[in-house]
Order: sequence, then C-alpha cells, then structure tokens
Amino acid sequence: MADHIADYCRYLTEEKHAQKNTLNSYARDLNQFQTWLMANGITDLKKVKKETVNEYLQYMSGKGKSPATVTRSTASIRSFYNYMLREGRVKTNPAKAVTSQKVERKYPEILTNREVELFLEQPKCVDEKGFRDHAMLELLYATGIRVSELIGLNVEDVNLTVGFIRCTTHGKERIIPLYTAAVKALREYMEKIRPRIIADENQQALFVNMSGERMSRQGFWKIIKYYQEKAEINKDITPHTLRHSFAVHLLENGADLRSIQEMLGHADISSTQIYTHVIQKQLKDVYNKAHPRA
Repeated sequence: MADHIADYCRYLTEEKHAQKNTLNSYARDLNQFQTWLMANGITDLKKVKKETVNEYLQYMSGKGKSPATVTRSTASIRSFYNYMLREGRVKTNPAKAVTSQKVERKYPEILTNREVELFLEQPKCVDEKGFRDHAMLELLYATGIRVSELIGLNVEDVNLTVGFIRCTTHGKERIIPLYTAAVKALREYMEKIRPRIIADENQQALFVNMSGERMSRQGFWKIIKYYQEKAEINKDITPHTLRHSFAVHLLENGADLRSIQEMLGHADISSTQIYTHVIQKQLKDVYNKAHPRA
C-alpha cells in the first residue's frame, strides 16, 4: 500500500499542484489508515470494504479525534480510492458511500481595516529589522501571497518601476500588483537595508534574517506573533490571516472572484468562494447585534 500512497502523492504534486501542507495532510491521513489496516491484518487494498472504513472512523472517534479530523480523514481516503479507481488498481471505492460527521464550518479569521492598519504600523523604521519587517508585512497584505511564496521570493521577482511582483508556484507564474505604500516600503528595504544585512553579495533571497540568510517559515511566524502582541489585537493572527483579510477586503470593495482567484493562485474557484461566505456571515452577525428585533 505504501507504493500506492507514494504514487498518489506524486499525482497530487505533479498534476494537482497541491501545496506542501495539503500534501503532508493527505500523506499523514493515509499512512495512519495503512497502519491501522495492517494492525488488523489487512494488506490488500481490494479487501477494504465500506464497513472497514466505517470501523476505522469509529476507531478514530474512540481515540478522541475531533469530528473535523475524522471528516478530513474520510475525504483523504475517498480521494485516494478515486485515484486508485482511475488507475484501474481497484474496482470500487469503499469510502464513496461513507457518511462524514457533521462539522460546524469554521471561517478564517479576518482583520478589520483598522486592525490591518494597526498591525502594519507596528514595525518601526528606526533600524534594519524594523525596515525589513515593515516591508514584509506590507507586501504580504498588498499581494495576499502565501508565506512559503513570500520567503521564496528573490530580488529578481520584484519590479518596483511598474509596481508588481512575480510569484511562481509549482511552475505556474502569476503577476500581482503592489499598492504605493508597499512599493515605498520595499524600495527603502531593498535599496538601503538589504545590502547591509545580506551575508553574501550573491544572495538572491529578497527577505533575509539578521544573519543574512533566507528568511525561514518559523522565523516569519515569530515576527507575526511579536507584532500581534505589540498591537494588542485580540485575534489569533497567523501569516495566513493577512492573506484571508486581503481577499475579503478586495471582495468588499467590488473586486470579482476570478481576479481574486488569480491573485491568490487558487487552482479551483471554490477555494476562493469561501470568502463570500465570510462576508455573508459578517453581515448576519452585524444584523443580529444591531437590529432591535433580531
């Protein structure tokens, strides 16, 4: 089964252009399922029935796994078997008719316009770290790019003259415009600060740590948490929060879904449509709080 899982993960990477975190999630779910199957004496994928999958899901629930985790595992197994069906390796999908547990839909945390302003104001441009952090946060909110894309940017990916960045993920390139404040912050960082802190003049990374090496995901996560505390914003701000806020604020101001999909780099527009639900929920919350008869 391990070979089949490896083939499936390769398919997700090469044909579906799955992000690393998504890929890791599928692989983890399927490896856990495989471990349980083997512990129960099942080594042949063709012998897995609907009852087998249900028994595994009941086992997960019994181990204290949340409904969301069980539902995600169900989806992973179902998707894996759909792939196996297309490849002709099995004749049926045992997870097809399995009913997922009902999970309360969680919407992404969104910052208000004022909270974004407050957050972006936190890095003080009085030293090298302040200039760098200010440029990173402005760029993240200006473009809505993923953290992996932010730390993966090279100097050559930025065009300050025209005002855009070029972002390439899984071989697919997209051009994302920059607003004036982001261009200004980037120019100050790239022209005055970055040359002072890079460890090697051949360093291509746009954003580097204070040792002059490419910024890491963990390093940027710490930066986000540091400024959240400074801003005293009572929300759980993650690097993805600015991406979500970018999308919702564009929608609120009249941008169309297709354009936002393109800028975010979503392969499927259904991933972008979640933000319309966020806005609807916000409106409902406002109504319930403000209407005298609500």
